[in-house]
Amino acid sequence: MAGQMDELQDPEGIGALLLATGKQDQQAFEQLYRLTSARLFGICRRMLAQPSDAEDALQDVFLTVWRKASQFDSERGKATTWLATIARTRCIDRLRTGGVERHLDPVDLEALPEPEKRDPVELASDQQRLDNCLSTLQNQHRAVIRTAFFDGCTYHDLAARTGVPLGTMKSWIRRGLMSLKACLEK
Repeated sequence: MAGQMDELQDPEGIGALLLATGKQDQQAFEQLYRLTSARLFGICRRMLAQPSDAEDALQDVFLTVWRKASQFDSERGKATTWLATIARTRCIDRLRTGGVERHLDPVDLEALPEPEKRDPVELASDQQRLDNCLSTLQNQHRAVIRTAFFDGCTYHDLAARTGVPLGTMKSWIRRGLMSLKACLEK
């Protein structure tokens, strides 16, 4: 039964490929790259303005995966979440060291799309709960929290992009995160 649940949460076997990569299996690493590189590049591209910077970040991501795949623990989380976290962290590192442009498009607080409804079998229960809780937030809170996470923005960046005072931005994020935490703890 546990094997069936693992397949439902990781239908492509990404966790198994990570474990094999941790043992320096080059074929597993190559297959892992084929299955995940487009999604991880999407994360990098969303955070970094220049495609070349996103490509460099993606290369850093996979170098990190090759070196640290043995640290992946399927008991602590999903493989795709682990990989996405590495991608996001590498992009934030690049933004902090300077020399790369971040996306500075204005955040449209009114035109935020509702979270996509997906088949629960495809999602782990944590992802479903997070989507449900995010959908309960006010639009402006949800927009700035998502933008902060996906674009790696600071309070100052978000205030500039939305045209609201810095104090208001901090309040929106604080209130949104408090509501999100309360919803997730239910």
